[in-house]
Amino acid sequence: MTERVKKLREQSLNAEPYISMERAKIIDEVYKKYEGTVATPILRALVLKELMTQKELCINNGELIVGERGEMPAATPTYPELCCHTLEDLDLMDQREKISFKVTEDVKQLQKEVIIPFWEKRSMRHVILNSMSTEWKKCYEAGIFTEFMEQRGPGHTVADNKIYQKGFIAFKEEIDHSISKLDFLNDDEALDKKNQLEAMGIACDAIIILGKRYAKLAEQMAKEECNQVRKKELQHIADTCNHVPAYAPRTFEEALQMYWFVHLCVVSEINPWDSFCPGRLDQHLNLFYEKEMKEGTLTRENAEELLQCFWIKFNNQPAPPKVGVTLKESGTYTDFSNINSGGLQEDGSDGVNDVSYLVLDVIDEMRLLQPSSNVQISKKSPRRFVKRACEIARKGWGQPSMFNTDAVIQEMLRAGKTIEDARNGGNSGCVETGAFGKEAYILTGYINLPKIFEITLYNGIDPQTGDKIGIETGEVKDFTAFDELFDAFKKQLKHFINIKMIGNRIIERLYATKMPVPFLSVIIDDCIHEGKDYNAGGARYNTSYLQGVGIGTITDSMSAIKYQIFDKKNLTMNEMMEALKVNYEGYDYLWNMVKNKTPKYGNDEDYADKVMQQIFNAYYDEVTGRRNIKGGNFRINMLPTTCHVYFGSVTGATPDGRKANLPLSEGISPSKGADRNGPTAVIKSASKMDHIKTGGTLLNQKFTPSVLQGEKGLDHMISLVNTYFRLDGHHIQFNVIKKETLLEAQKNPEDYKELIVRVAGYSDYFNNLDKVLQDEIIERTEQSLI
Repeated sequence: MTERVKKLREQSLNAEPYISMERAKIIDEVYKKYEGTVATPILRALVLKELMTQKELCINNGELIVGERGEMPAATPTYPELCCHTLEDLDLMDQREKISFKVTEDVKQLQKEVIIPFWEKRSMRHVILNSMSTEWKKCYEAGIFTEFMEQRGPGHTVADNKIYQKGFIAFKEEIDHSISKLDFLNDDEALDKKNQLEAMGIACDAIIILGKRYAKLAEQMAKEECNQVRKKELQHIADTCNHVPAYAPRTFEEALQMYWFVHLCVVSEINPWDSFCPGRLDQHLNLFYEKEMKEGTLTRENAEELLQCFWIKFNNQPAPPKVGVTLKESGTYTDFSNINSGGLQEDGSDGVNDVSYLVLDVIDEMRLLQPSSNVQISKKSPRRFVKRACEIARKGWGQPSMFNTDAVIQEMLRAGKTIEDARNGGNSGCVETGAFGKEAYILTGYINLPKIFEITLYNGIDPQTGDKIGIETGEVKDFTAFDELFDAFKKQLKHFINIKMIGNRIIERLYATKMPVPFLSVIIDDCIHEGKDYNAGGARYNTSYLQGVGIGTITDSMSAIKYQIFDKKNLTMNEMMEALKVNYEGYDYLWNMVKNKTPKYGNDEDYADKVMQQIFNAYYDEVTGRRNIKGGNFRINMLPTTCHVYFGSVTGATPDGRKANLPLSEGISPSKGADRNGPTAVIKSASKMDHIKTGGTLLNQKFTPSVLQGEKGLDHMISLVNTYFRLDGHHIQFNVIKKETLLEAQKNPEDYKELIVRVAGYSDYFNNLDKVLQDEIIERTEQSLI
């Protein structure tokens, strides 16, 4: 790192997240001025335009890529149109030990006097919850499922190469052309399309305004700067911002600045779940890199420093504050912007290039939580690329994660994408698959599979509350075969999925009509061509996802019942139910039997793995293919973020020996301690799930550093990844750290401020995690490759 980057990195790490009311004030003014006088898409575009016109600008000392979401690093805006925080919420944000935000008295006063009176009952959170049925609310409160759009807008969208090929003046020309082609005589939607397209044009003006304002600020700062080197840099920044985003970038630096302005406008327009992502950054930048290297206007060292500055911009942006269940399902500052490297090119050839290795070096050097990073590995990827990724991953801070490009492409082809769009796509957020620049792929919430099984065991009753929230599927003591129990589970699953889907359709309609995103629509095909908003089906592909959580827990639970009760007849169902009701107190013999003497998922044993396949297929069959309101389909993926901890807290003791209220298994990883036959057995069990049917699966593996030391250890790691991917596994990631280190960090957090661990689909500071999640990571099985 250069001295410049060291200083900027230190500033980013030390910045204290605080609540900024700048955005809330501006949106409040715009709505009060224009609401009811202009169409909703235009109103939303005017919000962004005024924000880009009025917001305080920030050029940090020494930086080369400019722009912050708030007034300075770690300034965190609120989105009252999505979630109008109560004063109690603000107090909680300010005072909570983990993931806190500084809240001043001025902020509280503005929230009390201006924001709450106008926005309390207008916010999407209020409207959504008021629109849901009583049974939906009961399921939500019981922890059957979560709702992603309850505090944030639809997200998980990724840039493609179009923003590097044309500027926003050209986008405006494309929009004007679409308006000129509208058929007001025969198209009943022509007026709506005109409003959408005009809003997109205003959104283009907004980003151009932002660029010009930064150019002017840089020019002013250059005039006042005494240091001649910095004066020249500021003038160069001014020249860059005068060109992009109005026009297409010409250089490596302009390409990075173009993306960053686009990123700021996407996340300022709405708080998306999750943050906007750069996509195939190495492939997007390589043309600029090769051209400038040939011309002699760029060196590898210059490019590396620019990328390091670019990394810091992401780390300056904490995810906007969450409260309630949403905080529990995603308790982190990380905004899940995920950068892909490697993979394939559109023609099917290897996509690894010089910038791919440059990006890996920057990941290694920067060691920042944001942006997240992944490598796309195909059969055509050079061993050198895979080896470099593994060298970084074995250092133990959780990046980069690794994806099977060939499986990802198959997943997209199965979902109806063209081969070209599939090859240009990849993964964002945690592990989710999408066609970059062409797809709205929306995560709608998590499903608590073990909880649904728990309610099956109690014939529709939630034993945690005594409320009947399921349907009557029979008393389990009367079942004479495992198939009867499984059929009862499938009926409960259908019941709860139906409730969730009805709610999803209502929420989709609300966002389509009340919360369009004209700026995001500009940069996603085919919104301009169709004259439709991203939230209303304008994208080429429109996929909605439902994430299954706890596959390891529910598999081992069903395996225990099938094996011990129905097959071996070592126990009765009455004994099992009595043990569960008292959390195994006084049932040590039974607990030992189900915990230690029952086939478990993760050991390459067909008995348990076939149960996993049954559960997975039941979930897949129930969800996949259901239609959303945007002309697309629902699909499944298997990831938890931190929701496996929350879901565990509302789920009683389970038949696998898990005690009440403890975390569920995370991702598609085995339950902690259940995998006893080593990492190859884990990947063989996990690969028996048909990953190609999903839009993403998440597999965590934990090793002690000594296991992966030296060339031999590195070769073992590479072989493990390649073997799993040959078995069509979707994703794998690693924690490489001693259990003793984590225990010591838990006892003495001040000595481990920069200790980073892999949580689920993201990395976080160990100190930022609550104790339950820390304990869950500590207890994950430490694998050996010997």
